[in-house]
Amino acid sequence: MIDHVSLSVEDITKAKHFYTKALAPLGLGLVGEYSAEESGDVAAAGFGIGRKGSFWLLESGQQSPPSHVCFRASSHEAVRQFYQAGLDAGGMDNGPPGPRELYHPAYYAAFIHSPEGHNIEAVCFEDGA
Repeated sequence: MIDHVSLSVEDITKAKHFYTKALAPLGLGLVGEYSAEESGDVAAAGFGIGRKGSFWLLESGQQSPPSHVCFRASSHEAVRQFYQAGLDAGGMDNGPPGPRELYHPAYYAAFIHSPEGHNIEAVCFEDGA
C-alpha cells in the first residue's frame, strides 16, 4: 500500500552511516542518493532492496517530532542483529529484542532511537527463536 516513506535528518552523512549498518541485517541497503545540487532542493539517500528505494532520508533539518518507522524482519535472529547493529552504529536502546504480545501473539521486535531521535523498529511475526 505504501510505496516509500521519507524522514528528515540534519546530517545525511551521519544518518547514512547509521541506517546502512542498522538495516543491513534486514536485507536493506543504500540503493540511491543525490545531492542538493542535483535535486535543486535537498540531499537524499534511499534504502531498499535491488534498485528500488522505499525508505528515504532527506537532509532538510532535524525533524520535530521524530517519527517511528518499523521494518519487517525475516527472523528473530534478524531482529537481534538489527538491534545490535543499530547500537554499534550510534543508536540508543528503546526496547531490546523480545516478544511484544500486547501488540500481537507472535510479535517479536526491537526498538532503536537513531542518532537524530527517530524510533526505528524491526519486527518479525515468525513463531519461535
